[in-house]
Amino acid sequence: MAELRLDRLVPAQAALLRAASEAGAGRDAVVVGGAVRDVILRRVAADVDVAVPTGAIALARRCAERVRGTCVVLDAERGAARVVVEGGLTLDVTDFRGPTLAADLAARDFTVDALAVPLDPLLARGRAAIVDPTGGLADLAARRLRPAGPGVLADDPLRALRAVRLEATLGLRLTPTAARSVRDAARGLGRVAAERVRDELLILLTLPETARALRRADALGVLGAVMPEIEPMRATKQPLPHRFDVLEHSLRAVGGCDRLLAHLDALAPYGDELRAHVAEPLGGGARRGASLKLAALLHDVSKPETRRRVGGRVRFFEHDVIGARRARAIGERLRLPERMIAVVERVVRHHLRPMHLGHARTITARARYRFYRDVREDTRDLLLLVLADAAAVTGASPLVTWRRAGVVRELLGGWREQRAAETRPALVRGEDVMARFSLEPGPRVGWLLAQAREAQDLGRVRNREEALAYLDSLDPGP
Repeated sequence: MAELRLDRLVPAQAALLRAASEAGAGRDAVVVGGAVRDVILRRVAADVDVAVPTGAIALARRCAERVRGTCVVLDAERGAARVVVEGGLTLDVTDFRGPTLAADLAARDFTVDALAVPLDPLLARGRAAIVDPTGGLADLAARRLRPAGPGVLADDPLRALRAVRLEATLGLRLTPTAARSVRDAARGLGRVAAERVRDELLILLTLPETARALRRADALGVLGAVMPEIEPMRATKQPLPHRFDVLEHSLRAVGGCDRLLAHLDALAPYGDELRAHVAEPLGGGARRGASLKLAALLHDVSKPETRRRVGGRVRFFEHDVIGARRARAIGERLRLPERMIAVVERVVRHHLRPMHLGHARTITARARYRFYRDVREDTRDLLLLVLADAAAVTGASPLVTWRRAGVVRELLGGWREQRAAETRPALVRGEDVMARFSLEPGPRVGWLLAQAREAQDLGRVRNREEALAYLDSLDPGP
């Protein structure tokens, strides 16, 4: 009989389980789900889950008091709460999803998650037998992914998206029958709370091989259920030098981002700088690396609606501008963190700018300044996307593209210099401008200040008097 050993959990997890027992979990309490599965797979379990016949929320509150943590009620109606302790470790406590443990396990998503270990024997003896009524242990051994029971995917369509995540993170594979069930359940994703979909999507966007996971989601009908906007992308052909339709190109761009993020040292001498940048939190558990991959997926989202044939050539007028609005709408619909939405929107809006700059013989100081001014702190995100986007035109490696992408290297190299210039105090202020030109507060004052700041940052004026004299020389402006 298979057993779970307590010493296979990290000490902090074992301490949380002891706290739950001391808080009155009861003799019928069990450790369930991912922690059991991950120990069997010899993975480090991120969090632990305990199920009790009833009283989960009250138990979680008592447990939080014992460990000086925080209790968060996840679902008052179904009896689910989370204990969060210092360092981010969590213990989820839930009521049985049926009258018995067997009923609870049969109602879970997949057999590999329908595993339980009695809490009291585990703590008392350091090991306990694994309860496995649905065949999860055999499925783990065979690397199979199957629903725990009939109808469990239809009951909660989010499990269709979770299936993609489990395949990608655990190296499991849906059985043919299970894959059909996932496709059927995916049709119901539209009625799932956006916040729950968002949380699963963010996990996919943080994977080392996000593109592979998104392709699997697409093959199962899950990606289109989450983002219906991809369907027109699939049907939109592109002219040479593009080799792929818009969706395939976009998925390859995501794959390019995967590759870049895994090999940032190859972008010498910017590897350390970029690594710190893409790890920056954007709120809600999202980081810049995830926003980069989402921007790669959506950077051409509006090509289908902007496709025109002009003089025998296929053009996509303003797909960057319209696409930025579309990307924001998608982010808001999925309840993504606002900072993440803003990054994706800005990167999509300006993803053609470096290419346009590259077409010039030389990048003028003013053009470079205005590029940095408009893209600001998202400059490096945009330049990484440009590498992935350019490579995805033909299916090349973005690391090869880097070696010949002089404009990207130039713009990366000027970023620190530009940021340093922006930190210097402004030579003129609003009151200086209003006094000089007898103006009231309004748009013209802002325009004049922007012109003065640009001249200052470009080194064309060195003091207040020169800045005001420069403004005197300008046309009236808006």
